[in-house]
Formats: sequence, C-alpha cells, structure tokens
Amino acid sequence: MKVLVTGGAGYIGSITAKALEAAGHTPVVLDSLLTGPKAFVRDRAFYEGDIGDRALLRRIVAEHPDLDATIHMAARIVVPESVEQPYEYYKDNVAKSLELFDELDALGKPRVLFSSSASLYALKDDFEVTETDALAPNSPYARTKRMMEEVLQDMAAATDLRAIILRYFNPIGSDPDLESGIYAREPSHVLGQLVMAARGQKDAFTITGTDLPTRDGTGIRDYIHVWDLARAHVRALERFDDVLATVDAPSVIINVGTGEGVTVRELVAAFERVFGKDVPVREAEPRPGDAVGAFANVDRSRELLDWRTELSLEDAIASALAWGEKRQEILGYE
Repeated sequence: MKVLVTGGAGYIGSITAKALEAAGHTPVVLDSLLTGPKAFVRDRAFYEGDIGDRALLRRIVAEHPDLDATIHMAARIVVPESVEQPYEYYKDNVAKSLELFDELDALGKPRVLFSSSASLYALKDDFEVTETDALAPNSPYARTKRMMEEVLQDMAAATDLRAIILRYFNPIGSDPDLESGIYAREPSHVLGQLVMAARGQKDAFTITGTDLPTRDGTGIRDYIHVWDLARAHVRALERFDDVLATVDAPSVIINVGTGEGVTVRELVAAFERVFGKDVPVREAEPRPGDAVGAFANVDRSRELLDWRTELSLEDAIASALAWGEKRQEILGYE
C-alpha cells in the first residue's frame, strides 16, 4: 500500500511513516516544514509544500498514481498559540484542509484517515469518553479539529470521499529506534517539559492547574505511546474498507488511547520512578484553552480495528528520556 502522509515530517507523522514501512507499506510525505524538521523525512519520497496547493497535489498523484489513501496529519497544534493566533489556525487547519479534501476527491483518491483530537470532548464526571459523548471544544485549535470532522462527514455523505477519523488522546515517547521524537526546542508537550526539567534545561516542571475536579486536582489525560498510536494508523488503513462496511457508513470516528486516565501528578510520579530521581515541580494556573481532560473508552477501536495498545506509560517515559539524549545528534540542538 502506498500512502500520502501530510505532516509526515512532524512528530507523529514521521513515526507513523516509519510504522507504515515496518508493515511493508510505502509513505509519501507532504510537509511545508513550517515546524517539522527535514531530518525526520529521511530517505522517503518527499514533497515540500502546502496541503492547499492543488497543483502540487495533482503532481504528487501524477507521480504516484498508485496512492491508496491519505493520512492527513498536517496542522498547527499548540493550544495557547491558537488562542493568540486564531486566524492562522483556521486558515491552515480548516481552509487548507478543505482544499485538500476536495482535490483528493477530484483526483479519485477517496480514502482519508484524519488526525483529530480528544480535546473536543465535554467534561464528564468519570472522565471516560465514548465517541458519541457530548463535545465542547474550548480552544481555537480544538474547534478547528471539530470543524474538519464535520467537513469530512458532510463531504463523505455527498461525494466519493470516505473517512476514518481518529481522535488521538495524548501521544508521548519516541519511535523504537530513536530516529524521531519531540523536536521543538522547548516542547509544549507535558512529557517534553518533564524531560527538560529532569535534565536541568528548566528550573522546574510546571503543573498548570491544581484545583481541577479530578482525584488530585490536576488535569487527567490518556497518555498513549506514540508508537502504539502509529500502529493504530497502520491497522486503520489496512482495514479501511472493512471498517466502513461494518458500520455501514461513509465515515466513522474512533478513539485512539489506552483506556486509562493518568493525572499530571501521577505522570510526574511515574516519570520520577523511571528517571530514578526527583524532578523539581512548581504549580501555576491553567493555561488559556487547557481542558480538565478525559480518557478513552476504547471499545470501538478494539471492535473495528482489532487493535489495542502494547506499550506502557513507563515504556513511553523511558523512550522520551532516551530521545532527549539522542535528539541533539539528529537535530543539532539540545
């Protein structure tokens, strides 16, 4: 199978490209390199450009007429930045994706696997969310993801497009061979912040929000090893037509998580166990757009994809720490 991976130079995109290769498939990467590093493309077929560039999309399909599907991961993803720069988020995540989907339909490449987000879910008392639960996206970033879900659902109902929408929970860690991972100099991801504090690159790790309605007052998340998340994409692609036939619909939404909730304090404790030392911690108010959190009900992913996670929270932490030592060699900075 040959697969177009938009955002394939990014954190999740590059690791998913590797998982595709490990399963015998061929990724073709489209990335603007706005944030993702060129080093993560490695020797894969690569097109530097914009997902909304229809001429470029036509060239990619002309040069790879055997493309079987598209994994659409290209997006701006930093929640506080989306609050500060909503225009950029709606332009890049919504308007350009609309052009991409319409052109894929016109080119006869209808299978789309879309990266959505668990940040869409409304707060629930028990924090476990199913795909049919109420939504309440509370940041421009989250709203762009919900808008694109609706766009895909509407287009799949009206055109030949077919869509599997994966609602990611919280990917952490790196790929098994430490060839790619979190790349930002100061990552906004919680585990990247912990690694920096542990290595003395920050004076402390900041817990944002300590009086939330969770068991210890800190946000709750479903932390999934990014390699497990990448494997879920491979499984969804390999079962794409069967999944939609099973649900008898042109599109479907599937949670991708571990099925377990972990608070920020619990994550810090697990990190310290793996790291072997205490990490300095301070507390602060929640950031703009932060959600209390949720964890995945994974019944649908098990039923439709015959998939479940294989790697533990500790595995993900260990790989993140190892990547923290390795990334200077690959990216040229700490």
